[in-house]
Amino acid sequence: MKNAWIIARRELSGYFSTPIAYVFIVIFLFLIGIFTFYLGSFFDRGQADLVTFFSFHPWVYLALIPALTMRLWAEERKAGTIELLLTLPVSMFEAVIGKFLATWLFTAVTLAFTFPMWLTVNFLGQPDNGVVVASYLGSLLMAGAFIAIGACVSALTKNQVIAFVITVVVCLLFLLSGFPLVLDFFSGWAPQVLVEAISGLSFLTHFDGLAKGVIDLRDIIFFVSFIVFWLFANAILIEARKAG
Repeated sequence: MKNAWIIARRELSGYFSTPIAYVFIVIFLFLIGIFTFYLGSFFDRGQADLVTFFSFHPWVYLALIPALTMRLWAEERKAGTIELLLTLPVSMFEAVIGKFLATWLFTAVTLAFTFPMWLTVNFLGQPDNGVVVASYLGSLLMAGAFIAIGACVSALTKNQVIAFVITVVVCLLFLLSGFPLVLDFFSGWAPQVLVEAISGLSFLTHFDGLAKGVIDLRDIIFFVSFIVFWLFANAILIEARKAG
């Protein structure tokens, strides 16, 4: 993991050496604030909790994380620096993990800037802080799943716009896979077992449990295994491109 951390530090410093990091943080905080206070009616609800705050995280991630991940491998391929990276004494999986960790840590830093919301709700009332901690954990795990998908898709193309669009579509499908909009498409012809399996892939279903303060090991295993699967696929795609 030493090499992975070296790559992660290189990528993370790259974020903050450009306006990307600061623009992302400002837009994230702006959107989540607008959604929480206006669409979520934070003060009008009269409840000391962060339910409305966390309920919008999946949709903000859907809009912003693909913009963050579209450059991970597409930019390397377009600039031709991927060949240089792969000549370094690091394994393919270390490079993939390093880039993923950098983006995940950056997202965690961005999420940490929402800490004043937690202070505010504690000032206004007596929230269940255990639920808040579980919600932050769920949000971070879900962000990791989004990032893993985006990184894998970015390895497919040199075009960052294409990577962005495909990532948004794939992430949206996993968000809505537990909704009738998606399930009705399969229920007419697919076996019930398959329909239930597709329903079980919904990010919202697993995140909602954590957002309610229920730290179910199955939800954590789902997100962790989901991340590992997409990182493994990412490594395979990069290796295939290298061989090609």
